[in-house]
Amino acid sequence: MNGVLEDMDAIAIANAHIRPALSRALQATGRGVVLAAAAVLSLALLVATTLATAFILLGVGVLLLPLLTPLVRRLTGLCRELAAHSGVAIATPYLPERPSEPGAVGWVQRCRSILTDPASWRDLLFLLLNVFVGFVLGLLPATLLVYAVEGLVLSSGFWMLIRESGVDFWYGFTPMNTWPRAALGALVSLAVFGIWVVAAPGVVAGHAHFAKALLGPGERALIASRMRHLSETRSDVINIQASELRRIERDLHDGAQARLVAIGMKLGAATRQLRTNPDVAETLLVDARNATANALEELRCLIRGIHPPVLAERGLEDAVRAIALESPIDVDITADVPGRLAAPAESAVYFAISELLTNVVKHANADRASIDLRHEDDALRAVVIDNGQGGADASVGTGLRGIERRCATFDGTFVLNSPEGGPTVAILELPCALYSPRTSSF
Repeated sequence: MNGVLEDMDAIAIANAHIRPALSRALQATGRGVVLAAAAVLSLALLVATTLATAFILLGVGVLLLPLLTPLVRRLTGLCRELAAHSGVAIATPYLPERPSEPGAVGWVQRCRSILTDPASWRDLLFLLLNVFVGFVLGLLPATLLVYAVEGLVLSSGFWMLIRESGVDFWYGFTPMNTWPRAALGALVSLAVFGIWVVAAPGVVAGHAHFAKALLGPGERALIASRMRHLSETRSDVINIQASELRRIERDLHDGAQARLVAIGMKLGAATRQLRTNPDVAETLLVDARNATANALEELRCLIRGIHPPVLAERGLEDAVRAIALESPIDVDITADVPGRLAAPAESAVYFAISELLTNVVKHANADRASIDLRHEDDALRAVVIDNGQGGADASVGTGLRGIERRCATFDGTFVLNSPEGGPTVAILELPCALYSPRTSSF
């Protein structure tokens, strides 16, 4: 009985490893077929774009090149998407499009913009090389799979039908004319099948690395992208600061300022009643004292909203632990931040985590969350996970978009994965260095 159970466990373990491997190989084979088709289109677009470029001086190319270039960029964009499925991310390399005038002048301006963009010439080089590289690497996984299936079909008895027709058929280096040789052919086909399972994802990933070498952004594109990013984040910083100042002004006007005015009025009334009605004056003074305490508490809350004292005094790790202690749900903390960060970076991460936990409490219908906070490779990484209902969308609502803007301000990233039914995983990563050791902890 124990032997049977062990065999069943072994089969279950084998299935757990084989099925994902087969799935990866099939997906890679499908992407390879698309790459092979893209290689054929590469040849057609290469010829058309080269002729259009050569005929620019005749005027025909001025009309054709702006029409063909979007097709070329769609094809290279498809190759970037396929590379991303293989785990190789390729950023878009093109320079920002310049505004063009209407009419013939606009066509000339668009041609000039295309021809002065280094990425356009690298696209052409990719098309040239992809005709061979994409076709070979794209069809190789499918060829291995078809060849393996062919061997299995022949070994199952189909070789007898071929032999009866008077044709001597070979599979690999084995003539398929007897059952022993058919069995040998079956072993060869199984070996080819195993090679396909192992090699198919790697072959397609090889094309992804080839595409990255040619389709990735050059130095000019990186500088332009960086300038665009800095311009956008600068605008976001200005808007955030303006909204924060308006919030502070509103809180001071409606809260502490109103209470201070009320305290002044009570003190004035108490002064007038002090000689004639001391009991009333005493009551007014007690009310003023209580109002002073309330005003101080409101000011403390306002200060915590601007820059929490625990963050300034103890650092990010202990400030996040304080948030977790105040949360109505169970929050597990794992942290490894052996020093202090720049105050703006600490504040950005603190308020981002605070906003995420607030969303968990309000919208996720969760009873447990975890926060992993650590500093590695000159970057601060925070991962917030909850066991709620999922379905969070960063494009809906201002809270999550605000977190994206906070991270972008520091050239960081915010990634949200929240499928329906949960769990929700939020990952923040900010490039920043430690500048002093942490000296206190809870």
